[in-house]
Amino acid sequence: MKYLFSILTMVILFTACKKGSVLDNKSNNALNEQTVFSDSVNTISFLTRIYDDEGFAFFKTRWENGGTEQATDDSEFSLSNPARRPTIYYSSNYTADGVPGFAEVWSLPWTNIRSCNLLLTKLPTTPLAASTQKRVAAEARFLRAWYYYNLLINFGGVPIIKDQVFDINDFVNIPRNSFGDCVKYVSDELDAAATILPVSWSGNDYGRVTKGAALAVKAKLLLFAASPLFNGNSYPGLATDPTRTDAAGYATYSVSRWQAAADAAKAVMNTNTYALVTDNNTAPGYGFYNMFLQRINSEYIFYHNRFANKDFEIFYLPSTRNGSKYGTPTQTLVDAFPMANGKAITDPTSGYDENNPYVNRDPRFGYSIIYNGATYFNLATNSNTQVFTYVGAPTDGFVYNASTTGPTGYYSRKMCDATLAANSPGNTNRGWPLLRYADILLIYAEAINETGQTALAYPVLKQLRARAGIAPGTDGNYGINPNMDVVAMRAFVQNERHIELMYENTRWDDVRRWKIALTTQNGRNKLMQITKNANGTYSYKVVLSFYLHAFAERNYLLPIQTSEIRKAPAMVQNPGW
Repeated sequence: MKYLFSILTMVILFTACKKGSVLDNKSNNALNEQTVFSDSVNTISFLTRIYDDEGFAFFKTRWENGGTEQATDDSEFSLSNPARRPTIYYSSNYTADGVPGFAEVWSLPWTNIRSCNLLLTKLPTTPLAASTQKRVAAEARFLRAWYYYNLLINFGGVPIIKDQVFDINDFVNIPRNSFGDCVKYVSDELDAAATILPVSWSGNDYGRVTKGAALAVKAKLLLFAASPLFNGNSYPGLATDPTRTDAAGYATYSVSRWQAAADAAKAVMNTNTYALVTDNNTAPGYGFYNMFLQRINSEYIFYHNRFANKDFEIFYLPSTRNGSKYGTPTQTLVDAFPMANGKAITDPTSGYDENNPYVNRDPRFGYSIIYNGATYFNLATNSNTQVFTYVGAPTDGFVYNASTTGPTGYYSRKMCDATLAANSPGNTNRGWPLLRYADILLIYAEAINETGQTALAYPVLKQLRARAGIAPGTDGNYGINPNMDVVAMRAFVQNERHIELMYENTRWDDVRRWKIALTTQNGRNKLMQITKNANGTYSYKVVLSFYLHAFAERNYLLPIQTSEIRKAPAMVQNPGW
């Protein structure tokens, strides 16, 4: 879909609006409600503007040259300034009086929810054909549900305003709905949109939301609803907190929520519309790599189309490739990747060699991580040359002191075009994968396992590993232990999500919804210090970052900023804040 420049300034719900907004300007030559919704092109442009923000959570530099991954055990943030948002998040150095990036996680979704409501209210008066009005309404309902989804996974239950459009002068004092009520409302909206939205689009409309996108977001929503963060969440240690509210989750656990998530993922699978991008002929796992370089592919379900760009090359690549290296992978992340036979590196039969740790690894490893000695395109030589990360290596080498953050001994190349450096003249025609089919398969595997039907998780996991280029083995299990119980399969699926969806805006949310962040997010990231020996070999030593990550029970949900509570006192704060 061709994104257009914004034609309107949106009014933000729960926040003040600057005087002189174009919607307040009633002059004949200004865009206002009358001129926008009496014109077909302007009406569609208004909808397009709502689309523009759909990828806000995926945007790599949304947090001052960082994102959620830079606040996890996956990545070492390159900027140590304590005022930087990723630093504030990983150190838990914030309060309800000042939530970092609050305008993005709270105000931006509400802005777009209001815009959807305004569009839905005005749509019957527009000159659009009845069939177009019906389709536009379905798109708006999907987008509204998407912005609600982003609010729910960060804050828990929020006020459900349905189709109401508030004026800037209105006193909006609405209590938060329960988390369960919010999940039902958003799920129902996605179901309604799915019945109307087309299976696919073509031409300039490619990139608009589809039936599959609605079903997929529903599956992701129900996965969160089934997860420990919300499903019977008792908030240990905060049981006596007077701010506890049913907006923070379901009071009691129910396995039926896992079944609902599995059914929702299965509904996407049963559309037979999507498939993993597979190419193991060009090279093992090549489909996994090449998928991210295509705007149109069989795996992207919900995506943010971009003009030709070098988004990820600029963000991730090392200095010798003119990249900004804002976040570098940790040893924890590297160790999560299995061997090419699919076995974990901790398995004594895997073939892992700690003195030569990067050989015969899962092909996804080579397409995701730049390690010491890996080759990558170099514009200076117009060829592939090695990247060296050992201590003292020119430009990209490891530096270990308290005043330098990163590199970790590694650089990321996930979603990057291996034929481009960050300063190359070319670009790649890519979009951002907000939700792809691999995630749906992992949702199904996780959810169906939690119902006790562990055997049903194996077929989809084998699909993922086959596409990755992992060897099937004599048993055809791709290194997957055939005799796992629910607990073992849970750990396996969590690790598979860790590597398959690396740096796709999932890790921060996953460790929160699994309620394991108290373990993964407390401590110091593991780094790899590599020393080059006189004989040309290398020695490897795991060291700890100088920067401490801290996570408390209350951090599982973000606080609603105090300034917003003052504006709407009926909204109850989250536990612990």
